[in-house]
Parts: sequence; structure tokens; C-alpha cells
Amino acid sequence: MPDSVSVNSMFARIAGRYDLANRLLSGGIDRRWRRHLVRAVSRAKPRDVLDLATGSGDVAFALARHLPVETRIVGMDFCQPMLDEAVKKQRAQAGVSRIEFRQGDGLALPLAAESVDAVTISFGLRNMADRHRSLTEMHRVLRSGGRLFVLEFSQPVRGFRPFYLFYLRRVLPSLAGWLTGDRAAYRYLNETIELFPGPAGLAAEIRAAGFSAVHARRLSLGIVALHEATK
Repeated sequence: MPDSVSVNSMFARIAGRYDLANRLLSGGIDRRWRRHLVRAVSRAKPRDVLDLATGSGDVAFALARHLPVETRIVGMDFCQPMLDEAVKKQRAQAGVSRIEFRQGDGLALPLAAESVDAVTISFGLRNMADRHRSLTEMHRVLRSGGRLFVLEFSQPVRGFRPFYLFYLRRVLPSLAGWLTGDRAAYRYLNETIELFPGPAGLAAEIRAAGFSAVHARRLSLGIVALHEATK
């Protein structure tokens, strides 16, 4: 499992160019992945949403644009420089002032039990030092019947896997190093992607944290999966 201090330091270093790197390294397809997540959350009609590992706030902003104005949204991350980037973007955008950005550790959420209707986490679960503990914390803060939405890198379909691994191991670290000046950070990220469980494995971990009605949908040849579950 990743080391929390090292992960925090890594994201602090790349915060200023994180969004640019994401757009270029994914070819812009990251926006499509977020749209799938936002549509799923919209169908659940939550009164309040915790966007955990919010980073620079892209998911929180997308939720604010698509959910009713009365829906409360909290964007939470343990890396303050990433939250600083989110607040900068918030000041420059209309209609997103209702988002509350807060610092918080995904292993010990600073929220009361049964206090939100939905938890979203996008590309952040694999960076948790203890995935089971993080998932049980999400379960704790959800109300009964609340929904969990996990958008995360996964394991691609078999025929595409060799090409994907070549990109992760050879292309991504070099390109990301040029974009951000921190090749080591993206070498770490590609390693966490390779080691992360596929849809069935992550679904089992979500069930082990107490969730039910767990199902996963593969996106983009399995590069990413969207998991949904109910407390």
C-alpha cells in the first residue's frame, strides 16, 4: 500500500500542473469518465455528497453543475496544495460557490457517522495507505441506503493489456516528467495502476467493507471502471 506522507508530498509537488497533465496524458477522455460518474450520482438524487480525494475539484465542479442547487457538496482532500488549486478554480467559475472544500484524511474522515447520502472518489482509492480502512470510513459516514461511487483505473481487457502496459511503463513517465518536471511522481502512479485490482477484485473489497448491491462497469476497454454500491 502507498505511504501517506510520500503521496501527500508527491501531489503537493505536481499540484500546479496536475490538470494539464491529466488532460494531455488521457487525451481528454478523463472528461468522459467523469460524465459517467456524474450521471450515476444524479440518478441517486442525493441531498448531500462527499467528493473524497477531490484533488483540484473537477468532480466536485461537475457535480455542482448537474445536481440541484440545494444539494450540498463537500470536496475533501488531504493535500492542501491540491485544495488550493481547487479554490483558485472555484473563484474563477460561476455557480460553484456552494462547494465547500475541506482538508481531511480518507482514513479518518472528519465527518459524523451517517451524515451524507453519497460518497464519490475518483482516481484516489488506489492512493490510500489502507484501502479497507478508507472504504469502511466511507461506509461509516453514509446514511443507510446511501450510495458509494468509485471511479478508478482498472485492468484492461486482455488483448489491449500489452499496449496499455507499454504506455504506462515507457510513455507516461517520460511525457509526464516533461509536463510536470516530476518523472518520479508518475512512475509511482503507473506502478499503482498496474497493481490495482480489476473490477471483480475491487468489488470484493467494497463488499468486505460492508457494502451491498455492488456492481462495476468497465469503460474504455477496461482502463477504468465505475463501481457503485449501497450501504
